Amino acid sequence: MPKVSQAHLDARRQQILNAARIRFANHGFARTSMTDLVDASGLSNGAIYRYFKSKNEIISAICDESSQTLPTELSADSIRDFLNDIRTLARDQDHARLVAQIYAEAVVSPSLAATVQSQLHELRTAIAIALPIRDQATADQTAAAFVALCHGYTQQLAVRGDLDPEPYVTALIALVEAASDS
Repeated sequence: MPKVSQAHLDARRQQILNAARIRFANHGFARTSMTDLVDASGLSNGAIYRYFKSKNEIISAICDESSQTLPTELSADSIRDFLNDIRTLARDQDHARLVAQIYAEAVVSPSLAATVQSQLHELRTAIAIALPIRDQATADQTAAAFVALCHGYTQQLAVRGDLDPEPYVTALIALVEAASDS
């Protein structure tokens, strides 16, 4: 039997994750079985279990891949671009609906909650570094508010559909400017 290349293995794993993202975004975690994931991916039961031991492992892998590219400095343009990227992901890949499902599941899954908390910490840290604020406590507080507002926008996209980011951009710019002035 010929050896399967790493590229092939990676492609199969990605195929499972892509199918799972769509299924989870449209039906939620609780209403998606492993059989549903087998059907959605077009792969066999054995193929799915070769890569993932459980549905929770698939959810964790999706979380690990779901990091957003953050601006390295926060200006009006970079904030606008960042929220437009979130909007595009929500529109094109149901990302906002998937994030809503992840947050709901994290409430009852300690391991997923730990993953989400870690990602939020990394996000707040990256934002705090990008802020033009010297006082660390102010930067940390501003970053926490910034992330909360971005996640609020994502949740609104999940529930309300396509939503103009401009009011959120205005609020985020005001937040950054107010913190910079203090």
